[in-house]
Amino acid sequence: MAEEEVPVVAERVLKILRVFINQLDTYSSGNIGKFLANCVAGASLEEIAEEEEEEDETKSAAPEASTAKVKEGTFQIVGTLAKPESVRPDFAVETYSGISREDLLTRLLECDVVIYNITENVQQVEEAVWAVSALNEEVAHFEKRKIFILLSTVMTWARSKPLDPDDTEVPFTEEDYRRRKHHPNFLDHINAEKMVLKFGKTGKKFATYVVASGLQYGVEGGILHAFFKMAWLGEIPALPVFGDGSNVIPAIHILDLAGVIQNVIDHMPKLHYLVAVDESVHTLEDIVKCISKNTGPGKIQKVPRENAFLTKDLTQQHLDHLLVNLRMEALFVKENFNIRWVAQSGFVENISSILKEYKQSQGLLPIKICILGPPAVGKSSIAEELAKYYKLHHIKIKDVISEAIAKLEAIVAPKEAVEGEEEGEEEEEEENVEDAQELLDGIKDSMEQNAGRLEDQYIIRFMKEKLKSMPCKNQGYILDGFPKTYDQAKDLFNQEDEEEEEEIRGKMFPFDRLTTPEFVCGLDASDDFLKERVMNLPESVVAGTHYSQDRFLRSLSNYRDINTDDETVFNYFDEIEIHPIHIDVGKLEDAQNRLAIKQLIKEIGEPRNYGLTDEEKAEVEKKAAEERLAKEAAETAEREHKEAVEMAERIARWEEWSKRLEEVKREERELLEAQSIPLRNYLMTYVMPTLMQGLNECCKVRPEDPVDFLAEYLFRNNPEMQ
Repeated sequence: MAEEEVPVVAERVLKILRVFINQLDTYSSGNIGKFLANCVAGASLEEIAEEEEEEDETKSAAPEASTAKVKEGTFQIVGTLAKPESVRPDFAVETYSGISREDLLTRLLECDVVIYNITENVQQVEEAVWAVSALNEEVAHFEKRKIFILLSTVMTWARSKPLDPDDTEVPFTEEDYRRRKHHPNFLDHINAEKMVLKFGKTGKKFATYVVASGLQYGVEGGILHAFFKMAWLGEIPALPVFGDGSNVIPAIHILDLAGVIQNVIDHMPKLHYLVAVDESVHTLEDIVKCISKNTGPGKIQKVPRENAFLTKDLTQQHLDHLLVNLRMEALFVKENFNIRWVAQSGFVENISSILKEYKQSQGLLPIKICILGPPAVGKSSIAEELAKYYKLHHIKIKDVISEAIAKLEAIVAPKEAVEGEEEGEEEEEEENVEDAQELLDGIKDSMEQNAGRLEDQYIIRFMKEKLKSMPCKNQGYILDGFPKTYDQAKDLFNQEDEEEEEEIRGKMFPFDRLTTPEFVCGLDASDDFLKERVMNLPESVVAGTHYSQDRFLRSLSNYRDINTDDETVFNYFDEIEIHPIHIDVGKLEDAQNRLAIKQLIKEIGEPRNYGLTDEEKAEVEKKAAEERLAKEAAETAEREHKEAVEMAERIARWEEWSKRLEEVKREERELLEAQSIPLRNYLMTYVMPTLMQGLNECCKVRPEDPVDFLAEYLFRNNPEMQ
């Protein structure tokens, strides 16, 4: 393969490299395209300075590009879209969808680099084979050398026999690619790899490379997205590990994979088959346990492999990657490429940064709300509605205390010894039991001395544990009616870390940003309004609650007394520059508090979670369909009613017109009759007698021309002439 290589300098004179990537609207291709669009051609040929290595590893080669941009220029990204309705990515110059193979070949010939990613969509394997074959047939017409990169998967190595039968931990490297044996479901992938490598041997103008990628993770997606989502939602007590979980999974961060491809383009190495994996040797159990500990319940549960097919977010291809057992080392990449690694040491060691970028890209940010106000103002009802809308944890003092005491009692309760338990674990458990028993005794004494009420120190302790729990860290919370005083707020949200306390020394006092609420809502109303609201409550609701007359008036008076001091709980939030949203419920005149909820949603903004589940989407769609049908029925009924009214009006107008027409005709007849009377009288007096005589005479004579005879008779016997 060495004879195919040309001097690197000859390629560096290119001003702009046009790079084609298939399906730019998918996770893998999209992130690779975005990465390359921010890189400069030839930038990875320069050594990365030590200062640059200490900078944010997630940045591309842009720092090196600042001076090189004038000489080489950036990569120009074009490509196809998996879905025609997808919006063109910002980083892409051109995108194509639904075009013929002939048009696609024309676009490919315009590019300097063609990257075909077959790791996400198995249907793209056939298109990749066609593309490399079609380009190979046009080699004679190439004006300059073109590069074809097939982004494949390490699943084409899945059934490879160990290099050393006595030592299964010896990893495969790039040089062993001829010995690789594919997974049964990846036959098309290995055939595509062989085809691509074959065409790279035919001429010097067409260089072909295969990059076998490990399991891709990082940014907003990847196969591990399903575990992140399960952990973040917190709907199951433990994350599942399929099988025994001891299988080693080769993996790589998607941005590191993009860095490998950048280096392939720039270096054009002599080795044409490359492996892209990080340096970790993590098992499935290591990965899932890490996700559970840092995002979810902190526990894992080993389930049969068959149960993996019940997870709707995991496809067959995903499961094949998760269940592979393969040790690989990207020796060539590590020794010859200049990559600014994001997660070179692997997934587990870099979980903090991976989790941070994942939450930011998915918009999974916690919403922390505190609702305060006098009794009966509607705190709990508003908190419940907001908790449903934002999918947050509704935190009440009573529930937190009950939960904490139950947890302590469970720790103290005697347990049966488990076989195989380590001594260190037993000692640690004994210490936990002693601490729990001591805390329970303190709680009991406190409640006995305070007439059943718990001291603030215990309440604050339990509340802090609750706010620092993983569910509250992930989704957020709504604090219902607590803290009540300035001191409680200060103790609950104070910063315990001494180092961070020194950093924030310029402020009045430090506070813990992880647990402190982002939004504080102060509900209020006049005493008369609150008393009337409680008086109108049904007896069944009031019974056994603090809404009974004596307890309510005492609670209301106590609230007013606390909030007339100089140091109120609202003053605390003002001092740390979290200014409360004040709402006067009494002035809204809304018994259901709908207006207050609407105002708070407007202030807080849109939810920051995964959105609706499939079941909730179906319910919303069903409700929307029902509302649409009801609206259409109402519109149809209204239209029919309107048409009926118009028809009735038309009939009424027609009848009125007909009536008026008859009246006009009658009047016309009467007028004609009245006008004809003088003429009739004249005819009867002067014309008819002579005419009758003439007719009689005509009948007697019977002339040949009666008309002429009658005319002659009338002329002779005209009374006026006589």
